[in-house]
Amino acid sequence: MKKKQINRFERFRCQIVKILAELNYLLLKSKNMLLKKLVIVRTYLNKQGGKMMQAVTWQGNQKMDVRRVEDPTILEPTDAIIRITATAICGSDLHLYHHGGSVLEEGYVVGHEPMGIVEEVGSQVQKLKKGDRVVIPFNIGCGHCHFCQNEMESQCDNSSEDTLYGGLFGFGKMNGNHWGGQAEFLRVPFADFTSFIVPESTIPDEKVLFLSDILPTAYWSVQNAGVKKDDTVIVLGSGPVGLFAQKFAVMAGAKRVIAVDPVAHRLEKASSYNQVETFQLDDLATSADELYELTKGGADVIIDCVGMDGLEPVKEKAKNLVSLQSGTISPIQMAAKAVKKFGTVQITGVYMTPASSYPLQEFFMRNIDVKHGQAPVIHLMPKIYDMIADGLFDPSQIITHTMPLADAAKAYEIFDKKEDKNIKVVLKP
Repeated sequence: MKKKQINRFERFRCQIVKILAELNYLLLKSKNMLLKKLVIVRTYLNKQGGKMMQAVTWQGNQKMDVRRVEDPTILEPTDAIIRITATAICGSDLHLYHHGGSVLEEGYVVGHEPMGIVEEVGSQVQKLKKGDRVVIPFNIGCGHCHFCQNEMESQCDNSSEDTLYGGLFGFGKMNGNHWGGQAEFLRVPFADFTSFIVPESTIPDEKVLFLSDILPTAYWSVQNAGVKKDDTVIVLGSGPVGLFAQKFAVMAGAKRVIAVDPVAHRLEKASSYNQVETFQLDDLATSADELYELTKGGADVIIDCVGMDGLEPVKEKAKNLVSLQSGTISPIQMAAKAVKKFGTVQITGVYMTPASSYPLQEFFMRNIDVKHGQAPVIHLMPKIYDMIADGLFDPSQIITHTMPLADAAKAYEIFDKKEDKNIKVVLKP
């Protein structure tokens, strides 16, 4: 009798356990469905309530799309949140546009030439306050490491987890994975140091926006190359950085400045904006020799403002299929042959991959001084601002297109293909 009672009790217990398990499954299923619905509702409400922002995102090579992403928030007490009023597309963005797969993930927010208004500051921010109008440099600097203290902010030790490289806005995982400034808002780490407060409220954005990168990058390139009075300087590329490098080379006292580019309207701009000589790049095979002859034995300084997206010879394209190189190094090869013995080659255009056929032999055998790198721009911003405020030149004259941020995909296409006589695009959120 007792055995039968135990068996009945065991069967009853098993049924109860089974029923409880089924109830638990149904509850979990209902909970998951409810959570999914809550996420959908929350996303919708965020979009409606302005808690998500529009931003330019990398969605694969040659695909930049404006998407809604989460607003940035204060993560560290030294952060600030900036409402972007103007931002620009840089030639370096085109390198990511074509070859970003090695450093970017889909959905990454790009851009590194922003300015705007301070919306919020962390508890330890002392210099900035809400309402300040600021230009944000593409370098991210802590302000107190060895590199920041010695005007080498592009290699700050504290702005990237990988201390092999400094932190930069919009350049992906190699440079700290900091989201960029082609967006409605931007989180700025180390905000007191990584910002420039615009002193004059009446000066338009377009005249100071380029303090973020291309103006100090061009100035540093000329300075770093050691351009001096009576030098002959060749500037490869007449895009935005090239145009400003030409201008600063003239201001440094160069006797001859020669702008090199394959695009006619960019050379026209070099001539009208900087009053420099121009050289139409038609044939990569002969251009280096022609420049060598034109300069009667080579230029004292050659500044490469092109980078890996320059003209790519057919042989190089074929070689790239079996090498780690992406894009071209033809500007470097041209510079190696067209520079004077004991001259200087300054590589400012971005090269993001290893290079095959690097002209090491030319550089070594001809005693060429080769310099390169990401420009440290933060310490140069006040000096160049003063030049603009004093009326020495007007950087806004290179702007050919001003477009809404929502049209960024089209803006990238125009900039990449140099359509409609494009030189520089400014985006307005």
